[in-house]
Amino acid sequence: QHSLFSAFSKFGPLYSVRAHRNAAVAGPGYYAVIKFYSAGDASRAQRACNGQRLFQNSPLKVCVCTKQKGFQQQVLALNSNKCQELANHYLGFNGWSSRIITLQNVSGFDGENEEEGETLQKRSVKYLCAVEVTLPNHGVRSRGVALGEADIENSDDPLEFVTASRRVQKFAVGKALSSAFQKILLVVLENGKVAVEYNSTQEEVTDSLTEEELKGLVQVSELSLQQFDLEEEEVLSDLSFDDELPSREMPSN
Repeated sequence: QHSLFSAFSKFGPLYSVRAHRNAAVAGPGYYAVIKFYSAGDASRAQRACNGQRLFQNSPLKVCVCTKQKGFQQQVLALNSNKCQELANHYLGFNGWSSRIITLQNVSGFDGENEEEGETLQKRSVKYLCAVEVTLPNHGVRSRGVALGEADIENSDDPLEFVTASRRVQKFAVGKALSSAFQKILLVVLENGKVAVEYNSTQEEVTDSLTEEELKGLVQVSELSLQQFDLEEEEVLSDLSFDDELPSREMPSN
């Protein structure tokens, strides 16, 4: 996998590299699935590498995958780490920054801890986060809002509560950062130059609010938690509250 990554990353940033052993009926050897962010990069890699001996004695057969099972009808957003990775590649580490506008504990806001007059033993911790991404060289600002939630099995254990709270905060920050990047379009030209556009069709109601209104969102609004699509937790680097960070992951188009 390391050799494949080294060979193919020369053509553009890679989303993932996976190497697998051939099935027993196919004989000894390996095959690999390499995913590029850019279809143009993938095509250039295929033309340059097909039939070549890149790091082994026998030539490689390289083809572009045309079947995307299960993905035809849905556009999947990249997680925050991948967005940062792509932003760093095309914009540079100093080409963008992010900051947390607000990170609010909304646990129990909807009164879900009571059911049929009895208090549930299992507690739920929720955090609502709003993040702003800034691209100073392009005059673009984008916001994202997301909710993180987790159940606490033992509500009497303070360590479990603190651990779950920290994990949910990271999840909410990552989801909000990813949401902000979904409104940013990178247009990569053949000469390597990058143009940036703000995708206004992805705007949400919260984009028109001031920072003070965002910070008071829970107090002034009825928040529907169902509108936030929660996915599996991702591993995130720490983001400091109200800090602007030169960073590291952008949505595919």
